[in-house]
Amino acid sequence: MSDEAMRIPAFVRYWTASTTGSFGTAVSTVAIQVLVVQVLVATPAEVGVVNAARVLPYAFLGVFAGVLVDRVRRKPLLVWSNAAQAVALLAIPVLWLADALSLSVVAGVLFVVGALSVLEVAARQSFIPRLVPRSALLSANARIDQGDTVALTSGPALGGGMVALVGAPFTVLADALTCALGAVMNARLRVEEPALPRRPSTPADVVGDIADGIRFIYPHRTIAPHAISTHIWFTGNAMAVTAFAPFALREMGLGVVAYGIVLAFTGVGGLLGSSLAVRAGHRLGAGGAMLLGVVVAPVAWASTASAPPTVLGVVLLGAAQVMAGFGMGIENANSLGYRQSVTPDEMQGRMNATIRSANRTCAVIGALTGGLVAQLLGLRPALWVAVALFVVAAVVVYGSPLRTARHDPGTD
Repeated sequence: MSDEAMRIPAFVRYWTASTTGSFGTAVSTVAIQVLVVQVLVATPAEVGVVNAARVLPYAFLGVFAGVLVDRVRRKPLLVWSNAAQAVALLAIPVLWLADALSLSVVAGVLFVVGALSVLEVAARQSFIPRLVPRSALLSANARIDQGDTVALTSGPALGGGMVALVGAPFTVLADALTCALGAVMNARLRVEEPALPRRPSTPADVVGDIADGIRFIYPHRTIAPHAISTHIWFTGNAMAVTAFAPFALREMGLGVVAYGIVLAFTGVGGLLGSSLAVRAGHRLGAGGAMLLGVVVAPVAWASTASAPPTVLGVVLLGAAQVMAGFGMGIENANSLGYRQSVTPDEMQGRMNATIRSANRTCAVIGALTGGLVAQLLGLRPALWVAVALFVVAAVVVYGSPLRTARHDPGTD
């Protein structure tokens, strides 16, 4: 893999902040799932509601965030959104100490954190092309994925251990601290951002900007099938994740630490996938690498849905998480690098935020549907419905021009 991105000091500092934040997120993900499932004793439907709360803001804020990102400097958005998330996450341990924590309160806190992350992620994905040249976009995204997956590998196991040691509510503090650290590190980045054009901001102008973003994405020959495939994938993934926590903790009988270790295997696969992402992108093309990533998902989750409640079944869960992580690691760097390279700078915010907003809206639908299906039909049927959606997502890529799309020779 080219090290061009890692030779840029500003990117290295950004990557360090991003990776640190990923550790906090990985730790708190386990903590919140245990808090909801075991401490607050949520039903599968309630788990779906809580999972949906964090992504619900994308349904109505995401496209506005894209307009904002294309109108203001992107670094300050990163800094202040990180800082505000740290404050919001502190509410969970504080309210636990005050004996005022409930499922509705947890959902409310996650909703606020999700709203702030809408701004953060829209700014982050659109900020990378200002940190590195086009030739380093694929390697930069792969490096970020590697940092994320190292965190995903060790973070859940660390989170499980911390939950066992200090309890789920106080483990969330790790996420708050890493958000605060990320804000400080991003504030110290030295990067030149272009002068901002003065643009009218009437409601009609904002709606027009949103419409321009949509008109850029969905008629596009290759970005459109990528977007549609990821929308379907996010619906299936939210269903699978919603069913997986109670499936693993209750039906498979995993303890907290064992559950964290199983989740950590996702990071093992993700690290392998992101390490091979640049090579796969050059060998298979951007579209071929994306197809490989999405084809792995139905295989992984079908293995999960088939796992018996035995030691062999637990091993199968771990192997399935490795496969799922591998697919995400291969696909993510290639999809981000490709769409960033073919999108003009002035459209980056709207392109990234519109796709992500639609993805997270689909995740809300998937989480709620997954919880409902699990409640009515059982946890395994919910996993099988998710498998079917993953298959559809792969078919969309295979049957479109995206399958043969290649990275620009200048992109890495």
